[in-house]
Amino acid sequence: MRDCATKCANGEIDCEQRDCRMWIDYGEDHNCTLIAVNKHGPMTFKEIAKRHRISIVRVKQIMDQTLLKIKKVVKRSEY
Repeated sequence: MRDCATKCANGEIDCEQRDCRMWIDYGEDHNCTLIAVNKHGPMTFKEIAKRHRISIVRVKQIMDQTLLKIKKVVKRSEY
């Protein structure tokens, strides 16, 4: 885990580094995606949507796009 996330988790304070890629506006998880994943483990689309304030459908779209990119990378590395 990143140093900033460790400090937030250990100190029970919310992260204020809004320019961080892992920052989310969700105080329950100290505003950090890394803390959310570490704290809750695998999450449903509904839980992810709630944290990022987007629809469940949008989470699914992002997941599908990500999986396609991963498949392309894996396919290229097989050659």
